[in-house]
Amino acid sequence: MSMKAKTRRVDSVTVVDISGRITLGEDLTELRQLIRNLLAQGQKHILLNLADVTYIDSSGIGELVSGFTAASNQGGQLKLLNLTKKVHDLLQITKLLTVFEVYEDEATAIASFQKATRV
Repeated sequence: MSMKAKTRRVDSVTVVDISGRITLGEDLTELRQLIRNLLAQGQKHILLNLADVTYIDSSGIGELVSGFTAASNQGGQLKLLNLTKKVHDLLQITKLLTVFEVYEDEATAIASFQKATRV
């Protein structure tokens, strides 16, 4: 199953609901472009909902890091929501859980962006 991504706005946050596999190839290019386009449009608060992601390869992990870096460099934030056990374990093994803010509840994740802008 190839990757699919749908975006929606919740307050000042752009939530990207991703499903399928995040792997090397066309899907990865699509995800990269999506994140870069959101940032170019001034949407600096991005929440990637990974609840329906079935698999991420090393290139996919690299793209998550790249998106995180791009958002940070532009004064934005990219956070993760609803990691599957497989994805959680992969991020734990690679020590990336210490890099990303990860949430299991969308409302809490959305609120975390508001707190960050008030500080």
